[in-house]
Amino acid sequence: MDRDHLSAADAAPPVDERRLLPRTDVLLADPRLDAAARRLGRALVKDVVAEVQAQARTGEVAVGEITDRAVAALPATASALRPVINATGVLLHTNLGRAALSAAARDAVLAASGTTDVELDLSTGARSRRGRSALDALLRAVPAAEAAHVVNNGAAALVLAATALAQRREIIVSRGEMVEIGDGFRLPDLLVSTGARLREVGTTNRTTPADYAAAVGPDTGFVLKVHPSNFRVTGFTREASVAELAALGVPVVADIGSGLLTPEPALPAEPDATTWLRAGASLVTASGDKLLGGPQCGLVLGSAELVRRLARHPLARALRVDKLTLAALEATVRGPVPPTVTALRADPAELRRRAERLAGKLRADGHDSRAVDTEAVVGGGGAPGVTLPSAAVSLPAGYAPLLRAAEPAVMARVEDGRCLLDLRAVPADADPALARAVRRAGFRREAAGPGTGS
Repeated sequence: MDRDHLSAADAAPPVDERRLLPRTDVLLADPRLDAAARRLGRALVKDVVAEVQAQARTGEVAVGEITDRAVAALPATASALRPVINATGVLLHTNLGRAALSAAARDAVLAASGTTDVELDLSTGARSRRGRSALDALLRAVPAAEAAHVVNNGAAALVLAATALAQRREIIVSRGEMVEIGDGFRLPDLLVSTGARLREVGTTNRTTPADYAAAVGPDTGFVLKVHPSNFRVTGFTREASVAELAALGVPVVADIGSGLLTPEPALPAEPDATTWLRAGASLVTASGDKLLGGPQCGLVLGSAELVRRLARHPLARALRVDKLTLAALEATVRGPVPPTVTALRADPAELRRRAERLAGKLRADGHDSRAVDTEAVVGGGGAPGVTLPSAAVSLPAGYAPLLRAAEPAVMARVEDGRCLLDLRAVPADADPALARAVRRAGFRREAAGPGTGS
């Protein structure tokens, strides 16, 4: 055709479809995004839309796919926290929030999320004791305690005890129990910050009742007994028992740390609140989100007179817990066995059978997978040095970062060049989700080609 006869339309340059990018308000009017804005908040949905629009401007997303991609990119909730399957073999992984709540505790939190009678007696319409049902549940679970109090974490329980009972006085503590736990947190620094003075006795490996007795005097606020976290001292050692300390005639505050209320057959050497109170401890402090299997909180159990002094101290107001924590704690104590205890008591033979089934299904899909025996640990400062026989699905190491990016995310551990999905802390009903995450990770690994890990 002669060039002079080309139509204007034929001669016009092609239109860049990115110039047809729809406005933000037009996209937000889509029924799916409009519904999401009501559920998640307009600002959050608008941010997601803006991110997809930016991808369209660079050509990563076709203009016609913007709405669908924005809908697909919406988070499940308005929180940035993501669910993670804990396949590390660490039952109480601090970076993963320690104990997973039971279904009963989650239901209780949901029920308490609106207005509730947390500090009200509905029969009279008058103010009542805050969290009374949660405190009553604790006392029924630990009859050796005369009274109970709940604060926002285990460290807060010790801070409150030191402030109320030993400010400008002495706390006697063994040098072998001056512990440091994760992230540089040191017990001595915490106690000194309250205005108390530390009176260290004994040595790192040996502290006798006589060492404590020699230090007791008019300035003694209390004797502190600490269950060591994250380490063990073995060999030529000696420590004073709670019963021996109780004979000194001054209050004994005993920090069991991991939160067992009663003896646990799976961890016979781990201290519990009931045993130490019966041995003569005046107060026992513990964490709620460790072996108890509940929400983050600090428990104070023991003498009614001392608990009353702590609860009435002005600092108690700053350390108190909210209604959601009280609801979750009560449901944990009253309700069915929480996931942490289920994982602790898991049958190694059943874990191996689960690993074999999972590995077999994944192998049939073309994944380099096999079942292996492993060792799990309690974590969170509980049962230091104790290992728990477990089983895992072994995959190439390159799966580990891909699984962290999965939905839900999966946190594994890499050991001897392999990615291990330890099943100790993975509920059995999560196995299908775990398998799906591995399959998706495998697809991504194949798409990425060489260089994605052995």
